[in-house]
Parts: sequence; C-alpha cells; structure tokens
Amino acid sequence: MRILTVALMIFSASVAVCGDMQRASLFEVAHSAVLQSKLTQLGGVPFHLKARIVETTNPESTYKAGIEEYWVAPEKWRRTIHSPEFSQTLVTNGTAVFEKNDGDYYPWWLEDLVTAIFDPLPMVDQLKRVNAQIEQPTASEHSSTCSRLQSKEGYLVFCFKGRQGVLDYVVTPGYDATFKDYEEFKGKQIPRRIVIDPEPGTTIEAKITELTELLDADAQLFAVPEPTPPDQHLGSVRVDEETARKLVINTPEITWPAVGKNPTSGKMALFISVDRAGHVREVWPGGSDNSDLEDPAREQVRKWQFKPAGVKGVPVQMETILTFAFQTKLDIPHKKP
Repeated sequence: MRILTVALMIFSASVAVCGDMQRASLFEVAHSAVLQSKLTQLGGVPFHLKARIVETTNPESTYKAGIEEYWVAPEKWRRTIHSPEFSQTLVTNGTAVFEKNDGDYYPWWLEDLVTAIFDPLPMVDQLKRVNAQIEQPTASEHSSTCSRLQSKEGYLVFCFKGRQGVLDYVVTPGYDATFKDYEEFKGKQIPRRIVIDPEPGTTIEAKITELTELLDADAQLFAVPEPTPPDQHLGSVRVDEETARKLVINTPEITWPAVGKNPTSGKMALFISVDRAGHVREVWPGGSDNSDLEDPAREQVRKWQFKPAGVKGVPVQMETILTFAFQTKLDIPHKKP
C-alpha cells in the first residue's frame, strides 16, 4: 500500500481556462471529478476489471503488466498484478488482509498506474487545505480548466475537461497520469486508457480491457485463511528531501560532464524510489535547467545507498525528490585548421 502525501505548502497558484465556465474551489472541482470516475467508492457497483499495461514506445520493454480486480466493497476485494519483475496477490476481507508478493520491490511506474486506475486522485482530501479557485467547465464538451500550484517539491497541476469536469490529467512530484477515452459504466464516467510519460521517449499506458458488473461473486475469491503479518506487507512511504538525506549512507559527489549547450550552471531535480533494503531502484527526471545532464546524474544516483526507511518499525520502500546544483563547462569541438 502506498502511503501517499503531497507537500501542499503552496507559494503560488495560477489558473488556465477556456470556454464558458463557473468559478469553484479546486477541492470542489476535484472532489466532483472523483465522485464521477472512482470505481472503488463506498456504495459503488461491484465490478470485475481487467487491464493491460505496456510501454507503447517500446512494446518489448519490461514496462508491462496484467491487472485483474474483483471488487464488492471498500473492505472486500481481490487484486492480482503480474509483471516480468514483480507480481502481487492482494485480498481484503473486512479487517483481514492477505498479501503475497513475488519480488522484493514494487516498481514506482507500476504502482503509479495501478493507483490511477483505482484511486485516480489520491490526494483529493489534502486539497481541502488549499485556498485555490478554479474555473469549472460548464458548457462545452471541449472546454478545459487547469490549476497550477507550486510547493516546496515542485509544481502540481490538476486539469479537468468537458461539461462534466472529469479528470484530464494530474502532475505532482511522485504521482502523475493522463486519463483518456472515458466511457459510461453504471452511472460513472471511467477512463479506459491511462498514460504516463516518466521520461522523454518513454510512454507507458494502462488500458482497461474488461469492465463488467460483478454478480454472485464466489466467496472463495475473498477468503483470507490466515492474515499476512504486517512485516510482510510491501508498503511505500513518501518523505521530504531533508528526511531522505538524513538516511544517506553512501552518496558520492555527482561528477558533471561537459555539455554541448548552455547553461553550464543551474539546478536539477530527480525523483527516486528506494527499496526496503535502501537500494535505489528507480531514478526519473524531475526537471533540469540543462536536460543533457539528467541521464549522467541519474546513472550516478542509482548507485547511492540509504538506511532502510520504516513505518512503525516495519521496513518500507521510500520515494523522494532530490535537488542538485550543477556547475560544468561547455564541450566545444575544435575546428580543424
């Protein structure tokens, strides 16, 4: 389970709109979008869902997975995930939870898309604390509205579209997704495609291939003969940069190579995901004044080591944003005489 928090200490907010619209609080618009599109809400229709994940820019890559869920209520559901490097069976039945993992690390890109399918705006309740107004689409199916906020960790963008104001895309430090191809299901509008672009040239898509009402579900699907002990659950926690750097064991100084374009000094942000043993498993670009330096920095940060993060004494995966100041020089080819 991801323990997702977003640092909503807002310094500024801006709104981009078009069309014939009405003003509302960002929370009200976001909450309305969730009510329309979230399948796993209290009182929701029981469903059976299948989805496939694939990297559309390279279908042969390991960024692929199959997902299946049987859902009756928030406290009664079964989810299976199968991917080349990680698989999981997760069953919740009341207070009893069964979890079986094949692999010691739940990849961020996979968890991001699974979250987007079943909980498309996980930070919606936190938006209650944000005093931001947004223009809500009210007339045209092609109208759209966005709110752009700035936190200590970076920008947060929430965009909604159409007459109903369904979620278009969300970008936050550590969670982002674009929602496409909405179709009606039992009174809700459900996106059948969800897309992320974690780095330039990499597009990963989750496509819902089956979504039907679940009738007369077999009780054995939700059986939990023996709950899984807490220390065997594969959890994830989000921490700020200050906390993450206190957990550092080995962080060699970044060596900045010469670049072929300006600027030669500036700042860079990287999003990292660390496993329960403290090893860096994923490093994704988070914005840089010079994009040529992102890949060299990512390769070096992958070798960093952290003390294992923990929640209530149980080791968990850790996600954070790291920032760097770089200083290098231009690599100017010498012309032949």
